[in-house]
Amino acid sequence: MKIDDKKLMNDTVNTLRFLAVDAIERAKSGHPGLPMGAAPMAAALWLNHLRHNPANPRWHNRDRFVLSAGHGSMLLYGLLHVTGYNLSIDDIKAFRTWGSPTAGHPEHGLAPGVEVTTGPLGQGVANAVGMAIAEAHLAARFNRPGYPLVDHFTYVLAGDGDLMEGVAREACSLAGHLRLGKLIVLYDDNKISLAGTTSLTFTEDVGAGFEAAGWHVQRVSDGNDVDVINDAIGAARAETSRPSLILVRTVIGYGAPNKEGTFGVHGAPLGKEEAAAAKRRLGWPESPEFYVPDNVAVLAEKCRAAGAEAEGEWRSMFHRFRSDYTREAEELERVMDGRLPTGWEAALPSFSDMQGSSIATRKASEEVLQALGSIIPELVGGTADLNPSTLAWVKGAGDFQPPGVFTAEGVQGSVGGPWGYEGRNIHFGVREHAMAAIASGMTLHGGTIPYTGTFFAFSDYMRPSLRLAALMGVRVIHVFSHDSIGVGEDGPTHQPVEQLMSLRAMPNLSVIRPADAAETVEAWRAALLRTGGPTALVLSRQALPVYDRNRLAGAEGVRRGGYILWDSSKAIPDVIIMGTGSEVEIALAAGEELAREGTAVRVVSLPSWDIFDEQPREYRDHVLPPGVKARVAVEAGVALGWEHYLGGEGIAVGMKGFGASAPAGVLYEKFGITVENTVAAARTLLSGKER
Repeated sequence: MKIDDKKLMNDTVNTLRFLAVDAIERAKSGHPGLPMGAAPMAAALWLNHLRHNPANPRWHNRDRFVLSAGHGSMLLYGLLHVTGYNLSIDDIKAFRTWGSPTAGHPEHGLAPGVEVTTGPLGQGVANAVGMAIAEAHLAARFNRPGYPLVDHFTYVLAGDGDLMEGVAREACSLAGHLRLGKLIVLYDDNKISLAGTTSLTFTEDVGAGFEAAGWHVQRVSDGNDVDVINDAIGAARAETSRPSLILVRTVIGYGAPNKEGTFGVHGAPLGKEEAAAAKRRLGWPESPEFYVPDNVAVLAEKCRAAGAEAEGEWRSMFHRFRSDYTREAEELERVMDGRLPTGWEAALPSFSDMQGSSIATRKASEEVLQALGSIIPELVGGTADLNPSTLAWVKGAGDFQPPGVFTAEGVQGSVGGPWGYEGRNIHFGVREHAMAAIASGMTLHGGTIPYTGTFFAFSDYMRPSLRLAALMGVRVIHVFSHDSIGVGEDGPTHQPVEQLMSLRAMPNLSVIRPADAAETVEAWRAALLRTGGPTALVLSRQALPVYDRNRLAGAEGVRRGGYILWDSSKAIPDVIIMGTGSEVEIALAAGEELAREGTAVRVVSLPSWDIFDEQPREYRDHVLPPGVKARVAVEAGVALGWEHYLGGEGIAVGMKGFGASAPAGVLYEKFGITVENTVAAARTLLSGKER
């Protein structure tokens, strides 16, 4: 659809402006500045370029639109309303109220058509890079001559704050290297941030910086000139060998006579008098509120008709594709629906023949990933320049690189296989924050199951992106290796101490720290089956014993988060010793020593607190009988939080500060995370002595 009627376009722009103004006035909070200034570029994009179907917001081949500057959410809600999405004027009126789909910042899964949860600045830009990566990969995998089934653009509306944030710059650097030509960023270049003008902090030549990073850059000097904006978007669409940045010089709060162009209009309602004055200035009726003129109101049906036609043409093409490429068509449907291939669990390796030997859980994870990668081709991911250390790669599956630009010849680090967008190993570079956000964008696009890899200490760099993934409920698998003071000589900078407890505190992030290779298999199984949120696999650098599951309980207990690994007798235990990961070995050795003294001991492996806490009370009480108060926990991290299972009487053997640089065995001894201290703690509890 294309709007040539200048009055209709102008009326649409002002409708967007004043729907935002009225909603923010009613809510008595919000950000009117961006919607008022950026409405022309948004209307130009949505009415003249964006290919979408309001009646089916999940159509696979739709263009994606990300409002990275999520504080301007009312602009997006206005766009959704006027273009025919299932978002009513009553929903607009309920902006920022309990239970409304029009939340203060856009939330994926609330209002139809909201692709990404945004608000923390820069994240949406990085999510969009992930969407563009997914589009490029799926196009390389599934498109055939005459069948461009995966062929769409990803658009972003970003502000000054977005481009100040490091996560956006990390992601845009990678996007330029990867030459993601279907990615277009419209930059609301209004020179104002929340606390003042950008001249206080942000005076660089943004366009030159993006050009240096390999982007196609255009500048629009008047953000109200829809025709010039249209031409710029058209030129960006035509430039498919590079991502595009369009700097659009806008006026924040445009139309508000006393506040436009000032930081005072960024994040507060205009006020009744200023709102009325803005309407008068732009020739808009002061009443009724939430006014949508008749010529704009009919756009909804026109957009739905245009969207239905576009999707219908695509479905006709897909029908023909199915006749010519039946297997590929079925596979595309499967991956876009998020369904795992039939029989995938049969590919999971067994480490039963290694019982009695040892292997690091990061190495066991590598073997699991190779096996899964052979049967789940949508497993696509990579690391922050650490694949030889975290072992998070799929060997032979190729490198995701811009086709025809570089060659694998002479490039160190290639994992073998195809070299281009069909490659499944993404080299994120040392960009952990962007890596996590990009992976979420890939999931949100559909068609891939992304994984990432880095050292566990560096999960701190990723935390804002992890949090948003958990908030959105997207399936991403984060592989964190080098999980404790067991890292050894690299020292405290690389030894995670507080990270494990910190991530356990995050709602809807599943954290699994397996104790051996068999538990690692189960951890990967759980991560793949979990479609409603991200999973963190926390893995050891050092080798851990592969337990004899004929003597101990089977590792399928991981599916319930925690399980009885070993009971010394059939009697009710006198003491329970709990551990996770590498410290399960200590817990088991301590339990066996106590058992030789005649103590009834239960050893519990508790790899995932969140999964365990989701189990029925009956099961949890079976594993941890409430009547057994003598409980010891051993873990090479901060002990804060273990009282959740220890109660007021138990003892946690753990870290009280940061680590140090020394061999791992020395560190465990010096910091007291030992069998001897675990046994001593149990004896203290059993004797009833004061602690």
